[in-house]
Amino acid sequence: MRAMARSSTAGANGQVANGAAVSLEDAKALVLAAIGELVEDGKAEWRRMATGEFELRLISGEVFLLGEIGVTRVA
Repeated sequence: MRAMARSSTAGANGQVANGAAVSLEDAKALVLAAIGELVEDGKAEWRRMATGEFELRLISGEVFLLGEIGVTRVA
C-alpha cells in the first residue's frame, strides 16, 4: 500500500505551523534541511534513484520516495 502526500497546486504559498505564509520552494528547502539532519545524525540514509527521485530509508524501517512535487511512502 502506498500513501502519498502532496503540496497543494492551488497557490504558490503554504502555511507553516505558526500560520505564517511560506512559498512552496521555501517549504521544500525546510523539509530537505530536516531530512539532511536525519541523515547527518545517522537516523536515515538516502540515495538518488535512476528516476531522479531520492529514496529515504529511516533506521526504523520506513522507506520514502522523494519526488519533485511529493513524498511517497513505499514501506
